Amino acid sequence: MATISTGDDIRRRADAVLMRLPEVRTWQEPLYRDLHENPELSHQEKRTAGVVAARLRESGLTVHEGVGGTGVVAVLGNGDGPRVLLRADMDALPVAEATGLPYASATPGVMHACGHDVHVTCLLGAVELFAQATDHWRGTVIAVFQPAEEVGDGARGMADDGLVDIVGKVDVALAQHVFPTPGGQVSIRSGAVMSAADSLRVTVFGRGGHGSMPQVTVDPVVLASMIVIRLQTIVSREVAPSETVVLTVGSIQAGAKSNVIGDHAVLELNLRTFDDSVRAAMLAAIRRIVIAECQASDSPREPEFELYDHFPPTVNDDAVTARVEAAFHGYFGDRVQTMPAGAGSEDFSDIPVALGAPYTYWGIGGLDEQVFRAAVAADRVGADIPVNHSPRFAPVLQPTLDTGTQALVVAGLSWL
Repeated sequence: MATISTGDDIRRRADAVLMRLPEVRTWQEPLYRDLHENPELSHQEKRTAGVVAARLRESGLTVHEGVGGTGVVAVLGNGDGPRVLLRADMDALPVAEATGLPYASATPGVMHACGHDVHVTCLLGAVELFAQATDHWRGTVIAVFQPAEEVGDGARGMADDGLVDIVGKVDVALAQHVFPTPGGQVSIRSGAVMSAADSLRVTVFGRGGHGSMPQVTVDPVVLASMIVIRLQTIVSREVAPSETVVLTVGSIQAGAKSNVIGDHAVLELNLRTFDDSVRAAMLAAIRRIVIAECQASDSPREPEFELYDHFPPTVNDDAVTARVEAAFHGYFGDRVQTMPAGAGSEDFSDIPVALGAPYTYWGIGGLDEQVFRAAVAADRVGADIPVNHSPRFAPVLQPTLDTGTQALVVAGLSWL
């Protein structure tokens, strides 16, 4: 592990590196508007990747394109020292924008509703600042622009497509996310910060027939309904109260007409867990209950299970987090908050796990502070504050971009 810099030293070097932030801001803000106006879905981030690669080359970095499909990796070497990986995700969501922004999405039904355009813009700014201030740090900055975070396989795709060979040894990996908290705020915590997530498609089978003769059928709608009811007892009766688990049945599809009993039903389940053993127990319990209900309904066929869209848990390394958090306190002061653990999910950790590197992941605020405070005072946060994935999610341009850029620089300098 590299020698730990003092808080005063990090603050001094951060001020020196960030001295050119006003210059960077002149292209950052237009670039952000451009990315927001031109969102691209997972695995389709070709234009975004091209914009990213061009900007990185202007900053003088060695650029590798097409990693994991549309991923971009850039390396900035500056003598001997730690090798620090900084990551941003690039993909948008199939959401129709309703923000009313002058730079709202020009692509129907697609929107940067999660803030990945913020992440890309901040990392590009941080990389340029590092490139312009090489007298104030030593080591290697590795910038990873990842596709397909929203479908959970972008990080694994990059790892499987030679990321290790491109970046070599990595001492630490760092990433951030914009959240619906006050702009200018930074939040971080050790340990589990985001859950693992699994989607499960379950198909159960009945015996179709006329609605007037239910006695000769096996109704898959009734069967599916009983499964939904019984699944709710797993969390309340089979999981310890000290564990955090969320099980959602988000979709049931069965039948096509009111007087026709169909022959199958499809249930779409989503599971959120923080512990591997709890995850395994939950998946086993889901399977057990589905099979038992099918038997109770005299289903003519065994049910089918398809597990897909797996996201790993995000568990911050204690030592890395303490080091970055100390640097944040030294630079941001009382703007640093404790990040709450949440049941949202993220695939960033697949990258440091593949590289054998410890990591930490933090949040930055993206909301107008006055609007946020007013919503809190009126007890209307849920109603008045659009959250990630909402069609109204719209981080304010500043201080969001400045804070995200500063956080990446300060965190990087706690190692470099």
